[in-house]
Amino acid sequence: MDNKIIDKLGLITLVDRKVAMVRSHNKTLFYIPGGKREPNESDEQALCREIEEELTLTLHKDSLQFYDEFIGAADGKQDGTQVRIRCYFAHYNGTPRPAAEIAELAWFDSHDLAKCSATAAIIMGKLQQDGLIN
Repeated sequence: MDNKIIDKLGLITLVDRKVAMVRSHNKTLFYIPGGKREPNESDEQALCREIEEELTLTLHKDSLQFYDEFIGAADGKQDGTQVRIRCYFAHYNGTPRPAAEIAELAWFDSHDLAKCSATAAIIMGKLQQDGLIN
C-alpha cells in the first residue's frame, strides 16, 4: 500500500540569517508558513492565498522564485503519511503577523531544529547548507 502524501507549498522568508517559522494553535512544533492547494490551484495561487490567510502578507506573484521541494514525515501522523512541500522565495507587502490558524510566528536558525517539524528541519538543513541561515 502506498503511503499518503500531503501536497503543500511554503514560503521561505529570511531576515538577518533567520527563517520565518509558524506554529498552529494546538500544535507544539513549528513549520514553514504555507499550506495545501485547493483543487485546480497553481503553486502561485495556493501560496499567495495561504500566506495572505496565515501571515496577512500580499505576495508579489511576479517575484516568486522556486527554491526546492522537500519530503518528510507529516507532523502528528503515525501512519507513515508524508508531506511534500514546494518552497518559494517571494517579495511581499506588509509585515508578517500570525492570523487564522497560526498561533505564533518566530525567526529560527539552525540552533532551533528541536522546535521544528521533521520536514521543517530538513528545509532548515538545506538553508544552512546553502549559507542562507546561521
